[in-house]
Amino acid sequence: MTPESLKAQPLLRQWLALGPDGRVQAFSGKVDLGQGISHALRLIVAEELRLAPEQIDMVPASTQLSPDEAVTSGSLSVQHSGSALRCAAAHWREACRHDMAERLGVTPSEVRCQDGQFFVTSQGVNDASNPMPRASYAELSSPSMWDCPIEPWHAQAAHAALDLNGEAAPDPFHRPVRPDVAAKVFGEFEYIHDRVMPGVSHPMCHGMVFRPGTLSAEVIEHEMQGLASRLQATAGVLHVIRSGLLLGVLTETERVLGTIAQTVEEGAAQGQFWRCDAQVPDPLDLAGWLKKQNLNTTVVVDTSPQADADGYEDGNKDCSQHPRVLAEFQRPFVQHASIGLCCALAQWTDGPSDPNLEVWTHSQGIYNLRRDLALALSLPAEQVHVSHVEGAGCYGHNGADDVAWDAAWLATQVPGRPVRVQWTRQAELGHAPLAPAMVVRVEAGLGADGLLREWTQTVWGHGHGTRPGRGQTPALLGAWQTADPSPVTLAVNAAMAVGGGSERNAQPPYDIPSLKVVNHRVLNMPFRVSAMRALGAPVNVLAAESVMDELAHQQSQDPLAFRLAHLSGPDHARAAAVLQKAADMAGWAQAKPDNAPEGWGRGLAYARYKNTGAFCAVVVELVVAEKVKLHKLWMVADLGHVVDADGAINQLEGGALQAASWALCEAAQLSPQGITSNDWTRYPILKFSDMPEVSVALMPGADHASLGAGECSSGPTCAAIANAIFDAIGVRVRSMPFTPDNLMRAIDNDDGSDATTQPSTS
Repeated sequence: MTPESLKAQPLLRQWLALGPDGRVQAFSGKVDLGQGISHALRLIVAEELRLAPEQIDMVPASTQLSPDEAVTSGSLSVQHSGSALRCAAAHWREACRHDMAERLGVTPSEVRCQDGQFFVTSQGVNDASNPMPRASYAELSSPSMWDCPIEPWHAQAAHAALDLNGEAAPDPFHRPVRPDVAAKVFGEFEYIHDRVMPGVSHPMCHGMVFRPGTLSAEVIEHEMQGLASRLQATAGVLHVIRSGLLLGVLTETERVLGTIAQTVEEGAAQGQFWRCDAQVPDPLDLAGWLKKQNLNTTVVVDTSPQADADGYEDGNKDCSQHPRVLAEFQRPFVQHASIGLCCALAQWTDGPSDPNLEVWTHSQGIYNLRRDLALALSLPAEQVHVSHVEGAGCYGHNGADDVAWDAAWLATQVPGRPVRVQWTRQAELGHAPLAPAMVVRVEAGLGADGLLREWTQTVWGHGHGTRPGRGQTPALLGAWQTADPSPVTLAVNAAMAVGGGSERNAQPPYDIPSLKVVNHRVLNMPFRVSAMRALGAPVNVLAAESVMDELAHQQSQDPLAFRLAHLSGPDHARAAAVLQKAADMAGWAQAKPDNAPEGWGRGLAYARYKNTGAFCAVVVELVVAEKVKLHKLWMVADLGHVVDADGAINQLEGGALQAASWALCEAAQLSPQGITSNDWTRYPILKFSDMPEVSVALMPGADHASLGAGECSSGPTCAAIANAIFDAIGVRVRSMPFTPDNLMRAIDNDDGSDATTQPSTS
């Protein structure tokens, strides 16, 4: 089967090359955000070429050299780019093997490849008394080979196994260490924030674009004119640019710009330069606000019969004789809260040069960004070059694309000079897109046999995507706020074929005869929202797994046994295996420890990411006292064929701990003037002192295709924490984050029973 990435970029030269020093160069359109994907791709190429990983150079992604693989998202880098590079490397290996066989007059199956050298294996032909020549990739590769379409079947070439000579395949648990780790640990790695543009005729300058805290606003003209005049007269200021809602400043030094930023941001917070009046939902009635907006409703799945064997019709279900649950769950707006600030560099060149604009960025989608920068600046896309440089990891649509627009816009004011723009902490938390707030209602009922009979899951929330490169107009914050603004892009959801958005994982992974999933997309967007790690999956999994836990308790069943009873289908063996493994690791079958403190609890949850990706189960042990304190977290994942176990485990741990922070701490604070949670005091995240002990296990999966690890642990972690809180204090908390205030609201609203007959308002 041809990998998707190869369909649009089928030629060998689009993926691999030989450098002038004879080293192999590998190209990918997927960018490294710190998740180590470049190392995993390097290992794949090395494995197929029978070379040491140190012989493979992963070329940083750029629109000049790399294949267009859209956005690095959805835990798809190994699945998409990895499979494409595997096919490309195998094709090259087999093409060289074939040429070597022709040279020596032997069959390809007689030619071995080891350490990048091709030689004959026939008995008596390659012994010491009758040596035969060896040849390298450089010696066997012809110019015409690079322009050949890649034939994917080479990745499973039957005679390729001879190269291993009976040796086992590379062990994912004993792979070489990532080459970037030491430099990052010791502070020697060059991030985009550290980059100084070399070899240019004009020195780099520093810029900042100031804007209101809301998408639309009114400029207070006399205040803005006075500010612009004062700034222009400031020593070290090169240019002050005004356009629409925006005020741009270029300075010779970063120090001067820092002083200006503090002055402008303090004044803006006091309402001096812009009048803002955004519609703000009541945080205590978020569900009510979402449901009252204009909605676009879609039915995701519906297997419910019009009438079942018991004679009650869908929509008028009266099965009170059987246990059922009706409950609502919600998440507030959430911020990216990257530790590192968004940063970009840009250089503009006047005249007929190629390109007019060069941009260096930590964007997740360099081709998408190029497209929208070209639209915003009225340039042909070919006149814009975008290169990726590592920055802060974001796992979603943060401000990286917007700060790139800021740098590009300011660069047009100083042709020939590189411009560096780095957002402040206030800008980072105040202007980047939010993760959408969501409400999920589940209505589920059991049959007389104690098994799930019907389930309806209904979702309310904005779309989860306003990324660049997907619409007719640029989806860049700056382009929406100039004097000639582009229309604001309304958030939409990805197609269900790629996992959906707010409806991601809204379909439970269990055997349910009558299932209905409905998604209501909110069409009013007073604050910009977009993609956050795992999109809607954390809330949908929280809802489904909380209800599964509740139904199990209604039946006086063990939550693990109840789940396993609903995984009887032939495709569920892998799901059952990860659940059982996680339970075994955590000692689930053992009784509560005698020395357990008051408020001790343990919870379990499971999901298959996007219902097509990685399988993941999580068990959490915690204590509820003045706040929820995590103690231990056990996690098991089935990722299919694992390329680099250490990297996969890092991804699983990171996803779980970020989800724990969402579950316990994070909620954006909004006002008519914008996002007010724009520092660490007002937007707390999980601290190092809050981190639990984490144990991770990977299931054997060499016979299965690789599945991404970056997002599959998010949903099960949130749900396992909620279930552990119930185990600890006997109360279902259904509103994230599970702060002391929200726990007290849940306790106040609890009616003393496990079952809920009306939607929770906690």
